[in-house]
Amino acid sequence: MQSLPVNSPQAAARVLAMALVADGHFSMTELRALDRLDAPARLGLSPEAFKDVLDRFCQDLLTIGNGHWTGTVDPATREQLMAEITQPALQDLITQQCEALALADGHLADGEVDLLDALGVAWRRPLGV
Repeated sequence: MQSLPVNSPQAAARVLAMALVADGHFSMTELRALDRLDAPARLGLSPEAFKDVLDRFCQDLLTIGNGHWTGTVDPATREQLMAEITQPALQDLITQQCEALALADGHLADGEVDLLDALGVAWRRPLGV
């Protein structure tokens, strides 16, 4: 998967895109939650620009899977995308948005739990920082 500039709106949007597909697919409930959160704008993107990031992300996942959607984002890709976000305030915003998207349908799938756990581990900071 192509690297993006660290802390860019597009890099942040890819982590949200990862949250959208964490349960194997994204639903209208999750897309409506994305709108309610005003997530693209809070990341500095228009809705159209966010859709472009989402489309490219899904295309990249199909490329990684040799044309097949496996239903999950592999750990190496997940780690790459999380590593592109280093600003604590942006990490906090993305984590809140990912949690809201995961809870939007009233059910936490295993993939969503895995992603939220991975975010917590990757972006954990020492107390007082």
